[in-house]
Amino acid sequence: MHTRFMQVAAVTGALLVALMTLLLGVGAAPAQAAEQPAACQFEPNDDPEIHLKGCLRDQREDPPAPVPGVSVSVLDAEGETIADVETNESGVFDVALPGEPLSNLGKDFTIRIDEDTLPEGSDLRNPEQVELTVNFDTTSDQTVTFPIGDALPEAAGKFTRGIQLAVGGLVFSVCLAMAALGLSMIFGTTGLTNFAHGELVTFGALVAWGIDLLPGSITVFGTNITVVVGVVVAFIAGGLFGYLNDRALWRPLRIRGTGVIAMMIVSIGLSIFLRSVYQYIAGGSNHNYSQYSASTPWEIGPLLVTPRDMIVVVAGLVILVAVSLLIQTTRMGKATRAVADNPGLAASSGINVQRVIALVWTVGVALAAMSGALLGVTQGFDFQIGFKLLLLIFAAVVLGGLGTIWGAMIGAFVIGIFVEVSTLFVPAELKYVGALAVLIIVLLIRPQGLLGRAQRIG
Repeated sequence: MHTRFMQVAAVTGALLVALMTLLLGVGAAPAQAAEQPAACQFEPNDDPEIHLKGCLRDQREDPPAPVPGVSVSVLDAEGETIADVETNESGVFDVALPGEPLSNLGKDFTIRIDEDTLPEGSDLRNPEQVELTVNFDTTSDQTVTFPIGDALPEAAGKFTRGIQLAVGGLVFSVCLAMAALGLSMIFGTTGLTNFAHGELVTFGALVAWGIDLLPGSITVFGTNITVVVGVVVAFIAGGLFGYLNDRALWRPLRIRGTGVIAMMIVSIGLSIFLRSVYQYIAGGSNHNYSQYSASTPWEIGPLLVTPRDMIVVVAGLVILVAVSLLIQTTRMGKATRAVADNPGLAASSGINVQRVIALVWTVGVALAAMSGALLGVTQGFDFQIGFKLLLLIFAAVVLGGLGTIWGAMIGAFVIGIFVEVSTLFVPAELKYVGALAVLIIVLLIRPQGLLGRAQRIG
């Protein structure tokens, strides 16, 4: 039944690897440059105090070069100086805040740069950002950055900024659509609302990061493709992780007749467990891959588009279209839709329902892992990246229509572009709130979602 499906999947996978290698090779840094740390590396602290850390990088270099010897002052809310330090050879400064960690909750601390100590010919990219204020709403260490380089251009008009934000929203939407499609496929065939889906996204980012941390670099014809390999391995490892998830946990629960509510509660526990494991492995700080940290943008009229973002969009769209065609045209894809419509009828017609569900888990988690890996390429990641996106993933699936393939993707693009463009009018901290408000309004008007079918319940 699934011979043609496997053949098409193999061809699609080979084309995807070739496409990503070609495209990412265009933007990749030389192998020698990969040995230099492009991202800020903060040393872990063993003491119980909260630390305020910062990093200065000269953005005119590729990769960005550390800026050592710059004087930095840290002040409390009353303006009293807590510490005067200098950036080290890595361009990093680290200040331990006085007092117990809990005593600093809710307090503001200001980091001030002494511009006179900047190297000759270097300036802050934003001359008005001589100081930053950080509010400690957590007992974890906080980090800040001060980009060094040429001054930023004058602010563009609102229309131009809106178009620029829409481009950024398109990049984010592609990653969100892959995660949403995976969640929608799993829900459509099993009825499970998987609250651990965000951790499956994080899994992909961690796998790609692990490949990137391996000694040396992976080169083809002199081109460093370490991150390319990391993303592809994340996709494959995600599929394997999804299969093992179903085989070890969800399939036994289904065979035992466990209800979807109980399984949903299990998924919440799995989410907490995986997130704790990820924090133990990767720590609480933000991580970046060694390549593509400073990509020179292409100027298209007033817009700036980086090759990295174009790569993510093209690769993501190829994956979305390929998975959609596999589901629509292959026998295994038709069997998947049959199981989603009526598992009992599908089983009576000779379809191996458990095999189909295992395949859906494999593909769904592979998509989520790919989403996390590509998000890591574009914005870096921490151990909570998937957890932070979980509500947006749910919003995209519900907005488009539960269990529908195209609906999940359309919902993801609506949500992704909206949250980015909305920052023209609301603070960036509230952009996710606006997306959820739109979701509520749409559900009040059209509860089945944009592409879902109205059904009578009861």
